[in-house]
Amino acid sequence: MLVDTGEKETLLRTDIAQKLNQQFIYTAPNIFLKTATGEKSNIHGKLDASIECGSRRFHHKVYVADITDPCILGLDFLREFSFTIDLERNEIRTGGEEIPLFSANIQFPKL
Repeated sequence: MLVDTGEKETLLRTDIAQKLNQQFIYTAPNIFLKTATGEKSNIHGKLDASIECGSRRFHHKVYVADITDPCILGLDFLREFSFTIDLERNEIRTGGEEIPLFSANIQFPKL
């Protein structure tokens, strides 16, 4: 799961949404999102999802899209459930629970 403060909406990858076997709240005709790399990605619709974060489960409406990550938590989710992002401690918090953030370690070649 990716926490993305630059993404307004929470997104769920299409294949995961299909496994949930839930009906879309609505189907999105010809709607696309622009990814961080500038590519277009299809948005298939919106559904009610149950998202587990830390020890809690949250019910939230998510957009289903052709994305790489399983789920992208956007600002809508973070705001609705009053998450606090603490970059110094590398964690997010909600309801008194501290949830560690993990990041990919990227090594760049020396020039």
